[in-house]
Amino acid sequence: MTNELVVTEVPVMSPEAFAVFGDGKIAYVKPIRSEDVNELYPQAPTLEPGLELFALHAADGTPIMVTDSREAAVANAWSQELETVSVH
Repeated sequence: MTNELVVTEVPVMSPEAFAVFGDGKIAYVKPIRSEDVNELYPQAPTLEPGLELFALHAADGTPIMVTDSREAAVANAWSQELETVSVH
C-alpha cells in the first residue's frame, strides 16, 4: 500500500466575480465583535467593547446591517428576498 498525496487546485474567484455572485439574491451572515462595527459602519455609534454581534452583507461584501442576533440578520435578509449563507 502506498501513501500518495493527491493535490487538486481549487479555483479562486476574482473580486469582480464576487461582485456579481448570486445576481443580487445572496447575502451572508458573519459574526463580528462590537469593536469592528465602526470599520464597517463609520456612522454607527460607539458600542461597548466585547459584544458579539452579527453583520449581514451582500454577496459582494457591501454591509447591510448589524444586529445582536443571527436570527434577526436572517429575518432582515428574508424580508429583502435574499438567500442567506453563513461565513465562519
